[in-house]
Formats: sequence, C-alpha cells, structure tokens
Amino acid sequence: MKSLVGTAAVLGLLRQGAAQLQSGIYTHYPDCVNGPELLTSNLVCDTSASPAARAAAIINAMNITEKLANLLDVANGTARLGLPPYEWWSEALHGLAGSPGVNFTDAGEYSYATSFPMPILFSAAFDDPMVQDIATVISTEARAYSNVARAGLDFFTPNINPFKDPRWGRGSETPGEDPTRIQGYVRSLLIGLEGTDDGAFNTSGSGQKKMIATCKHFAGYDLEDWDGYIRYGFDAFITSQDLAGKSRRTCARDQNVGSIMCSYNAINGIPSCANSYLQETILREHWGWTTDNNYITSDCNAIWDIYANHNYTTSSAAAEGISLTNGCDNACIVANTYVTDVNGSYYGGFVSEEVITTALIRQYEALVIAGYFDPASSNPYRAIGWDQVNTPYAQALARTAATEGMALLKNDGVLPYKFANGTACTVALIGMWANASYQMQGGYSGPAPYTHSPIYAAQQLGLDWVYANGPTNESTLTSNFSDAAMSAAQKADVILYFGGIDISVESEANDRYDIAWPESQLELIGNLSSMGKPTIVIQMGSMLDATPLLTNSNVSALVWAGYPGQDGGPAAFDILTGAVAPAGRLPVTMYPSNYVNEVPMTNMSLRPGPGNPGRTYKWFNDAVLPFAYGLHYTTFKASFSPGTPSSSSSNYGYRNGNGWGPPSGPPSGPNPWGPSGPNHWAPASPHAKYNIQTLISSCSAPHPDLCPFPSVPISIHNAGSTTSDFSALLFVSSTAGPTPYPLKSLASYTRLHSIAPGATASTSLNVTLGVLARRDESGNQILYPGSYTLMLDVPTQATMVLDLVGQAAVLDLWPQPPANETYAATVAECPLYGPCAALGQPLAD
Repeated sequence: MKSLVGTAAVLGLLRQGAAQLQSGIYTHYPDCVNGPELLTSNLVCDTSASPAARAAAIINAMNITEKLANLLDVANGTARLGLPPYEWWSEALHGLAGSPGVNFTDAGEYSYATSFPMPILFSAAFDDPMVQDIATVISTEARAYSNVARAGLDFFTPNINPFKDPRWGRGSETPGEDPTRIQGYVRSLLIGLEGTDDGAFNTSGSGQKKMIATCKHFAGYDLEDWDGYIRYGFDAFITSQDLAGKSRRTCARDQNVGSIMCSYNAINGIPSCANSYLQETILREHWGWTTDNNYITSDCNAIWDIYANHNYTTSSAAAEGISLTNGCDNACIVANTYVTDVNGSYYGGFVSEEVITTALIRQYEALVIAGYFDPASSNPYRAIGWDQVNTPYAQALARTAATEGMALLKNDGVLPYKFANGTACTVALIGMWANASYQMQGGYSGPAPYTHSPIYAAQQLGLDWVYANGPTNESTLTSNFSDAAMSAAQKADVILYFGGIDISVESEANDRYDIAWPESQLELIGNLSSMGKPTIVIQMGSMLDATPLLTNSNVSALVWAGYPGQDGGPAAFDILTGAVAPAGRLPVTMYPSNYVNEVPMTNMSLRPGPGNPGRTYKWFNDAVLPFAYGLHYTTFKASFSPGTPSSSSSNYGYRNGNGWGPPSGPPSGPNPWGPSGPNHWAPASPHAKYNIQTLISSCSAPHPDLCPFPSVPISIHNAGSTTSDFSALLFVSSTAGPTPYPLKSLASYTRLHSIAPGATASTSLNVTLGVLARRDESGNQILYPGSYTLMLDVPTQATMVLDLVGQAAVLDLWPQPPANETYAATVAECPLYGPCAALGQPLAD
C-alpha cells in the first residue's frame, strides 16, 4: 500500500510540474524575499553560506515524496517550500536551440537567437579566443532567456566526443577528430559558457557561474544506427588506454564543468549511466570532479535503456536505482515515451534515501552557484535582457566564425574571383545549397534571426546571377535538374556549385553508409565543368571523398564550408571574393570512399590491425587530404626561430584586454598550464636535450601532464601578395615508448591574424609534457626518454629534433577497472566487434 500511495503522489506532482513548465506561467526563480517562510528562513537563501550548505538545507527540508518528484529533468520543485518547477533539459550547442527548457515566442522578442556555425566548422579556424567569444555570446543570450523564464540555467553542451569515424551522424556537433584540438576547444568554450577561468565558483566577477555547461557524452559514444546496431543498446569494447581521453579530462579535472552527461551505450558490458567505474572511480575520484558537488545527468531515456535495451536490469525501477547508486544524479526523459520509474526505485528498495538526497544536493548546488536563489540585485547576469540577443557584434562574430573555419582545398588560381571588375559578369548559382535557409544551421538549432543564403549574398553584392536547383544527397540526376542547371550555366561567365550533404543524411540517430560525393551531384558537376567555364565547388556539410573533384582539371576550385550558420551565404562569398582570405584547416581526415568497407563502425580500435586500416590521422596513412590541410591565397613560409613570444596569442588562448589578438606579453603569475618564468617561455633549440626529472621537479602545475615544456618559437613569413591569417600547427612524432607508434600527434596550435604581404609574424607555441607523453596498455600516461621530432605545418615545412633523457616518468596513473568487469571480447563476440587479434590491444590516447 505504501508503494501505491507513493506512486500516486509522485506521478501527480510530476504531471502538475510538467503542466506548469509547458504553460510557462510559473515563477522561474525562487523568491527568497517574499516567498513562503519555509523558503525565506531556509539557509538556501543565505548568500553568506557555502553553496554546499545552502543546497543541502533546501533538499533536507523535502520529504521523500518531494525528493522523488525532483529526480527527473522535469523537476516539480515543491510549492510548500517555495521551490518552483524546473526543466533541466536546455540546449545550446552553437546557439540557443529548441528543447524542453528553451521556449521561443512565435514572433518579436525572444523569438530567435544568434545561430553560429556548427562546431565542426568554427573549430576548423583553430582560433581558441574566437571559440571563447562565441561561447560568451551564447551564455549571454541564454541568460537573457532564463531571466524571463524562457530557459533554464543549465545547458546540454558541448559535445566532446572525438569524430573518429567519418560515418558518425553527429560528427558535425564536435570540434573534430584530434584530442589536443578538442582539449583547447573545450577549455575556451567552457570559460565563455560558465564565465569562469577554471570552473571555480569564486573566480567570476559576480561570484557566480554564468550558466551550467554539460560536457557530453561520457563515454565511448560515436555510433547512432549502423548495420543493426543502435546507440541505445550498443556495447563498446574499449581498452583502458583509450578511455583516458584528453577532452573529458579537461572538462572534469581542469575546468570543473558543472555537469557531465553519461551516454546511451555501454562500455565493456556496463551501461555508462550505471557504471560506477566511469562515474565514481574516474570522474569523481581520479579526476577530482567534486569541487562543487558536480552532477551527472543521463542522456534522455538512457536510464530506461539500461533495462529495455541493455537488459542490464529486470525493471525500469531497478535501472533508476542502479544509476543513482552508481553516480548518475538526474534522469532525463523524452516526454510521452518511456517511464523512468523513480518512485519504484525507492519504494522497491533499489536505492536509499541517502543516495537520492546526495543526487539532489549535487544538482541544486549547481543552481546555487548559478545564482538561482540570490536576489537579482546581487547578480549582474540577472540584468541581461533582450537587447543583448543577436547584437551587431554577435552577428559579425557569427559571420567571422564561418569565414575563419572555411577551408580552401583546391585552387587553380581562379580564386579569389573578381565578380565585378568593370566588365559584365553573370554568375550561375547551382545546387541544393545555393538557396539554402535552415539547412545552413545544421543540427541542434533554434530559430535564427535570419538565414542568408548564397543567393541572398549575390543579391547584396549586386551581382548578375541565375539560379538552378540541383540533386539532393541521394536523389538521381533527372532531366529537370540537369536541363535547368545547364541552361543557367550557359548564361553565366562563372559557375558556383553549392552541394554536398545535409542533416537529412547525417544527424542524431542517423549514421552514414557512404562517404563519397553523391553520384548525381558528381555527374552534374562533371557536365557543368566540361563547358569550359570557371567552375567552383563549395562543399557543405561534413567531409566527403573529394577525389573526383580534386582530380578533375575542369573543376577550378573546391572550398569546404560545413554548416556555416545564419550568415553562411555571405560568409562563403567573403571567401570566394577574397574579402576574407581562407585560413581554415580540416578538423578531420578526408578518407577515401572505400574506407567504409575496410572497418565496421562497431570496431572501436584506433590503431591499424587485421580488418582495420586505422582511424584518424594518427594511425591512418592513406588520406585523400590529411587532417589540418588547408590552402591560402598567398604563400606562407613557416620556420622555427630563436627568440621569445612576441606577436600572437598562444595555443591555449591567452588574451589581451581588447579581445582577440596578441597579448601584451607573456602571462604572469600562476596559470593552469604551469608556472610563469624562464622554463615556460624558454625557446627549444634544435637537437637540444631535456632531462625528464628536471622538467617535472621544476614544475608547480597541479598535475604533471600540465607541466610546460620549453615553448617553441616560430616565424611565419608571408611571401605572397595577399594579407591573410595563418593557422600554425605543431606536430610531434617519436619512436619512444611501446609499439606501434602514432604517425604524428598534434602538440600545439594558434592562429595568427592579418599577416601582411612581406611581413613576418613571430610567436611561440606552448607545449606541455602531456602532449609528448603516451598511454601504456593500462592507460597510464608516461613520458618516455627518446628522440622527438617536431613538425611545423601541413604539409610539413620545418622540423626540429630534440631528445628527452633520464628515466621514464608516469604523469598520470590510471585507475584500473574492477576485476569482475570484462575489458576484452570473448571468442563468441569476435565476429561482431572485429578480429580477435585486434581486441584488448593498446589504443592511442
């Protein structure tokens, strides 16, 4: 009877809370001044108390029925205590996005938000200060919405899973395939989103976090729906060596992100959201992710999947109980789908009230830190309103982010094209993207203030243009498409083909089987280019095998433009006309189309082996175009040089007081990447020797992998005639440590801005010991003695050899999984997960 009463009470409260949330008539912030006495007299309203004590006070004032009613993303609150309902599921991947917690109006104020390019594109700029600026705009607009009860204070962003398989449907949500690039992206993004330098509660100007970010998805998530395997029940077999990823470590250990999302899939037999090794041992114990009682949320319906798809428990109630007990604090649910039985988990004896209380305190401490219970007068973020949404600055930044990321992949000299040089010029705009609107935003997008297509851009430039649509991702080349396109091209002096793929074939729950250019589009491009007119292809969406375009001498130029956001058309024309010189670099490898036949998506191994040619540029050596490839409108000469940093921001985004650009000098005082002083800024010289023990003993960084290696000074000379940015990338290669060896690994990067013709820009690339180290089979991060080759640029323009001497040193001792957890496939599982010989072997960090 007690169970039935509890069930009825909880379900009633959940329905009431959901109705209030959907109607939008509830008060978003608790009223600690005029609210009920049970609230105003509670310690949660005392701003002088610690966040932990304040959160504990309000949760301990709840009875068990009220606690159970607040364990889902649709949290009921409790009217008795003056705690309003709250929706924990809000989205902001590259701008505020449609989600249960974000409520756009139909028109006028609060009907849109700035829509930046998808992360895969603006990450391609390798410009971390810009990443931080984008995140700052997103968090400002998020606050504007939350201040009028149209959004929460926590947001499910960023997606930090490496884009290691080109077929993955969600790759465009990520910064790319390289862990060092993701690490820098994550750090800069979280600073902008949460408003703190290192995630610490007391470091922001207001003493509060600007918003609560959620790093997702932990862990091993990069399969949606492929060949009968679906993310909801997929079991990813991954070695300890590969679990020790940099991006997740940056989120938790170094940036103290407010929240982390556990993923749908299982890891080595245990569903992620029920995996105490992942959530407790690694996150909270090893990475010390307990500074603010940080909380874990499930992916939406992932708790149900523990029972229904993984068959790990015998009921939904047991699934909720084991997830709470093993570290997951909030169960996100998709409305009107499956029931996560929170009340059954308690009344059925699957979880204790103590565990439930801990989970709720973690969540509400995050809200305390975001100023949820504080008076508006004490929090400057509460003053942000509609006038700070889609400002002229935000609009310009969205366009800049798109142009900075676009990569020039081929150019026979036709670009930049002078469309109006005093003579008549008719431009043919052809293809499925030429008149695109919402497609330019990509996934996880909200209403944009506008979506400016290539046609719009041509109109704004006053060009004489003609238009013809083209075949879509998978359609055939019909006479309707072909005749219209050829007719338009006949009237034109130059042909611009905007094609590729869009989210209809790559998206959440939708993996690809084909990474070749659609045959119908290639056929049309071939016909158009054979007319003898300049033919320029602008490829949108994620990466495709461009071999037919690269080898077709009639195709004059190829530009990758990804998902460019609200101003994507004008941004593309900025590149085509030379108003902005291209300096983007591919954030992923361009694989040959037959790669999809070489390795199944279910094979998690990065290293080459039987049935696996290797993944990412570190292990795959047969790319059509490599990671970080990108051409320019000028000629750059990159070289190593003596000296100290003097002219640009570092790879980790040190910034001056004026935003982007060179710092006024080397950073002073403590910083999360190591101490200031001569060791940090001393140039590395060719064939120099460095003692491992000396490097570590002289470092005061909180973790040895963050200890600085002597920075590497470089010079970039513009030997051409066009002012241009340059993305400087430093790679390292070594045969130190165990075999096999990565081909190379990204060690550092930065973006230098506006290098004039004839000018030379000098900077230093910061390197940490962690990027020189490798993981052994147990996941331990070890710095090995040996010879290391530093390589500058892609293709390599300069090399430097240095030696590390002394004894190998463990920088990070990885916690080993419990003995009863299986971390290698059985013989029976080999046909599903690849050749047995490849299982259980070391993977790349």
